[in-house]
Amino acid sequence: MTDDFALPADPASAWAAPSSAPLLGDRARGLLAQVFGVDATAPTTPPSPPVRTGRLTPDALGALTAVVGGDHVATDDATRGAHANGMSYLDLVRRRLPGAVLDAPDAVVRPADDAEIAGVLAACVAHAIAVVPFGGGTSVVGGVRPDTGRFSAVIALDLARLDRLIAVDEVSRVATLQAGLTAPRADTLLAERGFTTGHVPQSWERATIGGFAATRSAGQLSTGWGRFDALVEHVRCVTPAGTLDLGRAPGTAAGPDLRQLVLGSEGVFGVITEVTVRVRPLPEVRRHEGWRVASFADGAALLRRLAQDGPRPDLLRLSDETETALGVATAGEEAGDGCLLLVGWEGAASDVEARARATTEILSAAGAVALGEDAAAAWSEGRFRSPRLRDELLGAGMLVETLETAVRWRDVQALHTAVGAALRDALEGATPVVACHISHVYAAGASLYFSVLARRDDADAVGQWTAAKRAAGDAIAAAGATITHHHAVGADHAPWMTAEVGASGTDVLGAVKAHLDPTGILNPGKLLP
Repeated sequence: MTDDFALPADPASAWAAPSSAPLLGDRARGLLAQVFGVDATAPTTPPSPPVRTGRLTPDALGALTAVVGGDHVATDDATRGAHANGMSYLDLVRRRLPGAVLDAPDAVVRPADDAEIAGVLAACVAHAIAVVPFGGGTSVVGGVRPDTGRFSAVIALDLARLDRLIAVDEVSRVATLQAGLTAPRADTLLAERGFTTGHVPQSWERATIGGFAATRSAGQLSTGWGRFDALVEHVRCVTPAGTLDLGRAPGTAAGPDLRQLVLGSEGVFGVITEVTVRVRPLPEVRRHEGWRVASFADGAALLRRLAQDGPRPDLLRLSDETETALGVATAGEEAGDGCLLLVGWEGAASDVEARARATTEILSAAGAVALGEDAAAAWSEGRFRSPRLRDELLGAGMLVETLETAVRWRDVQALHTAVGAALRDALEGATPVVACHISHVYAAGASLYFSVLARRDDADAVGQWTAAKRAAGDAIAAAGATITHHHAVGADHAPWMTAEVGASGTDVLGAVKAHLDPTGILNPGKLLP
């Protein structure tokens, strides 16, 4: 039983289709061979490993089919394989291991509305089946890994049929969107009404509205416009214990804000089906510029000044010396010595002009050198190519992964040093290169985003990165920083949750889980330690 599910047959093996023009040229492959000692001349194509045999009983399959119809339950290997993992390095490298067999979900179920979701959850409770809510499949922390837990089988609950823009309130400037709506489609539908969310993370091409809410996603304009969770006015979530319908006013003092139990919950408490978010009129002007500063410390000080005293740009990003030298932020374009700083403004022409002029005076007075709009345009053009570049580097025998955190301004420099050292020490012998940028800025602090490149140890590719990730996570926790700013917890960050929120905090989360999902079918192994 299958139909034309929204995902292609094997999307999780690589970000782009094999027919896409390669990004790594001969010179780049030669440098990889010279610096890292890998054979990058004949890149390997992502394999399509077999999936394990399905474990659904006929009765369980019949119960699911009775809820959504036979056309919306898929048990074929191609569809199951397409929902077998997210987009983390570990997800992708496991597909390359010799003799790999995908631990795929036993079925992919695609409901049409809240009632069908409630019916699917009830059937899964009755038949002891785990449920993994699935949107765009872009998690980089193991958030959609189909863990069975203690259950007999696991399904992926694909929300692709919940794909409508329900309403736009032009007076209040809010829009109600279904959770399975993809980011590009949501932007298109809102633009037809003259609005935008302005939320553009790097996963934008594939991610969904529900995924943004479930992970507290952050986009390139988060400094000015806020993370996605800051935009949410209302959220609806179907749980095995009933439906949560939360948020009826722009502000309330009616106890703790229960929306926050749903935002960032990663499908562990329930299935997000509908989100109402604040929207803005389409910008009259978009202006992004590049600047060069002498050092990461100098750049961070400038970011802090703009964040605390204004005028705050909508886009504010600083690459450290390594990232700038690699051209990571500018798609390989030269940015010169020092560090690349990007600023941008979007909105009414008069507002953009005023903020840009004031920011220029501050940056110039501090000795920053203007690089113009071309540097920012190169970054913007290359931003969505990075996942494809990651796939090609995997094919060339490289370890390539990212991790992120956030910390108060006082500790930015120390954390930058500590995490970089932890990663380099853990990957010693693999010629590690660790780059970092600040990309989401607050009055009290900022997010640090690290990129890691090293020679892959094919004898133990999973263990190699697991050890490095553990070292980095321990360094983050020891510094009092958050284990994740916008990638979410998933399975990969769950070991640090007790350090993050304390034993009493994890007890509270466990109590919420026990009430909303008493049998524990929802997304086992995620969020909770």
